[in-house]
Amino acid sequence: MPWSEIQDSSGSAAAIPGLLRKVARGDAETARAALGDLRKRICQYGFVVEQATAATVPFLWELAQWPQVSCRAQIIQLLKNIADARQWETTAAAYPKLLNHRENPVAWERAARQAVRARRDGLERLLAEGDSEIARATTELARTLGD
Repeated sequence: MPWSEIQDSSGSAAAIPGLLRKVARGDAETARAALGDLRKRICQYGFVVEQATAATVPFLWELAQWPQVSCRAQIIQLLKNIADARQWETTAAAYPKLLNHRENPVAWERAARQAVRARRDGLERLLAEGDSEIARATTELARTLGD
């Protein structure tokens, strides 16, 4: 699905591929800034996922595995935030009419969580690296996923 046809918190998700490239190839400062922007777009406030979140997750898992990426621990923390997100589900429990909307944020949340879970075979490799910051973030993510 083309990024311009799905939504992030700012509207069209068309900017996401460029932000992912900056995280992948930018120097530490550029990568961190791009990741901050990405976080606002796909997991605002650390718990509000968007339509584009699930589509972004496989790329985040990929970047978390690349040694040349400078902000890998922060990427893993973002994956944990996405896996923890229950904002829409909690709201829908109180306001079931939310589930009748054509745009179903509860489904986005579920899809995002499943996307994080689907790639969890990468956890072991990250834990084996010996970087304490990455190990700590990975351990927290594993705990969230129940692994």
